[in-house]
Amino acid sequence: MASDKTNVMRVLEQHKIAYTAHEYPHGKEAVDGVSVSKLLGLNVDQVFKTLVARGRSGSFHVFVIPVAKELDLKKAAKAAGEKSVELVHVKELLGLTGYVRGGCSPVGMKKAFATVFDESVNTIPTVIVSAGKIGYQIECAPADLIALTRAKTAPITTD
Repeated sequence: MASDKTNVMRVLEQHKIAYTAHEYPHGKEAVDGVSVSKLLGLNVDQVFKTLVARGRSGSFHVFVIPVAKELDLKKAAKAAGEKSVELVHVKELLGLTGYVRGGCSPVGMKKAFATVFDESVNTIPTVIVSAGKIGYQIECAPADLIALTRAKTAPITTD
């Protein structure tokens, strides 16, 4: 693994959460998650992407779902206790979270937003999410990540 630790890795270490770091070849642009899982030779069902949405109330919510799935906005709104939610524009992401598209992680955002993982996270041995930087992923036990982000789980993807 490269010697450059990301903020996400430092947060996991501070909380004594065991993780495996993965690095994949990348340019400046975000690579879609399915491609990332192939580049890393990982099970696509274990690689999750982090999406940020604004609820009708004006609150922000983080949704973490398998990369090959789509977020169901109705289910996401229900899980977040909102009437509706819409994904934030890519331009807003960095200012809100401290992360760029393709490097957004549920760990270590500028502010702690209410977080919901798709319930499928409960059926896998380890979950892989962005390490906060394009080209880097971390893999750890779902329960550790859920506890750290004070998240809940719910069915939030389209069928």
